[in-house]
Amino acid sequence: MPDTPENAQTDARRTTKTALSTLTGGITSQAHKLADGRDIIYFDDPDTQLPAERRADPRELDPRPATATMRQDPLTGEWVSIAAARQNRAFLPPAELDPLAPQTPTNPSEVPSDYDVAVFENKSPSFGPLLRDDNEPRGLYDLTRIGLERTRTSVGRCEVVCFSPEREGSFGSLSRTRARTVIEAWAERTRALSAMPNVRQVFPFENRGVEIGVTLQHPHGQIYSYPYITPRTRQVLDAIDTYGPTLFADILEREQAGERMLLRGEHWSAFVPFAARWPVEVHMLPHRHVADFTETTAEERDELAVLYLRLLRGVDALYDTPTPYIAAWHQAPVNVARDDVRLMLQLTSPRRAADKLKYLAGSEAAMGAWIGDIPPEKAAQNLRDAIARADIAHPVEPTASAASNDQEPR
Repeated sequence: MPDTPENAQTDARRTTKTALSTLTGGITSQAHKLADGRDIIYFDDPDTQLPAERRADPRELDPRPATATMRQDPLTGEWVSIAAARQNRAFLPPAELDPLAPQTPTNPSEVPSDYDVAVFENKSPSFGPLLRDDNEPRGLYDLTRIGLERTRTSVGRCEVVCFSPEREGSFGSLSRTRARTVIEAWAERTRALSAMPNVRQVFPFENRGVEIGVTLQHPHGQIYSYPYITPRTRQVLDAIDTYGPTLFADILEREQAGERMLLRGEHWSAFVPFAARWPVEVHMLPHRHVADFTETTAEERDELAVLYLRLLRGVDALYDTPTPYIAAWHQAPVNVARDDVRLMLQLTSPRRAADKLKYLAGSEAAMGAWIGDIPPEKAAQNLRDAIARADIAHPVEPTASAASNDQEPR
């Protein structure tokens, strides 16, 4: 068929329909391809109003950039991914050119069709597929060796998780139903990414606020899949080796009995940690040991949707304007220490007052020796008060199980 404007318009109207995968809670998913071959997966709410068909991507895109290269720091053994293609990523575009909104005739965005939740491969990833060379990591032993000027291809995967087609907001502004769909997407993508070659750890997270460095206002998060065990997790593994395999269980038991508790349900507890580094720092743990989101039950995901929304809305109620934060979901490595490392949220914010931010000074940035600005017990009281205000101003509709089991912190 000749390549004419008329045929291009016909192609732009084309829709595709694939088999739906049914997940927990009545949520469904379907996988498609973008114009350059990247994956996009749609996750539909259980009460979705969207048709099963999804619009095909009509764009003509350049080939994918070469995958980034990692360089090892011989002083620490850490790997640094040099991802030059990220220099060209979108930076605070106008609303009419939102790259995460559904495509329109005037906005050739990354998401061809309307959606509830959409997950797609990042166009300029820090870690990506092995496209052109064979300098891939050769297992964990290879990556832990120390040498001079060692390089490996940054094999892995970086995905963008669009929480909503709305152009503004964050996870905390979602409905309970939509929050549950995002949690399901985290679990399903963790399962799929963990099965990929060379992936050693999967990390879902949300950056919120320009103060954190966010370059897109659209409500979204990301999932990074690393070819190594991250430095932060290696520190946790060292702590477990020193303390013993009950470290997470003992922390949870101690915090549940203390004054830093914020929220406690049947399945999850949120608290300010004993040695909080940041002015706002909250940890959340499941009550039973699960290594990552794939091991959580439908009931645990249901309750998490409620408690996590309450927590985030409380963080925003601390001040009159939204609070910048990083919400980091730490998961156990793939096939390593699964019985010892527990799924854990670590939410941090540099906001130490309504009009003040904590900047990392020499001791913290250069030496990793932290100085806290606010006593954790005081921070916990501030957050409990803020959560109470948010519960009144922006109540979260509970699930039946969450409504009957939510407990006040002790």
